[in-house]
Amino acid sequence: YGPVGTGKSHMATAIGVAACSRGKRVKFFRTAALVNQLSEAKAKGDLKRFMRQIEKVDLLICDEWGYVPFEKEGAQLLFQVISECYEKRSIIITTNLEFSKWNGIFYDEKLTSAIIDRLVHHSHLLVFSGPSYRLTHSTMNTQ
Repeated sequence: YGPVGTGKSHMATAIGVAACSRGKRVKFFRTAALVNQLSEAKAKGDLKRFMRQIEKVDLLICDEWGYVPFEKEGAQLLFQVISECYEKRSIIITTNLEFSKWNGIFYDEKLTSAIIDRLVHHSHLLVFSGPSYRLTHSTMNTQ
């Protein structure tokens, strides 16, 4: 959790690469893309097959959680993924939104509470702070 550009995605990717080098199976998704793929799989009748692919991983990385609000069906499908992973596989979520603002992503307090409940049960919260790396190292700042 932390502001844009503070290294959340970089850290999640590094952990994913380290897990792969130890023989673990890892999937990395931008969260909006994951929800889109879940919705497409459901529309095609392939949701069970897609969920089986997720069930095979040891680590699921959901990057940019909350950057794009979800439709009701997308939020419900994402809840299915989180529920399926709960106590079975590791999940990394990167976000710039604190938990109190997650209802704005899912639009349903009960669903939001259920997702947060499952995620925080065995979790570690890393808080990133400081200025944006990209902004600090922008070519606009070198002039």
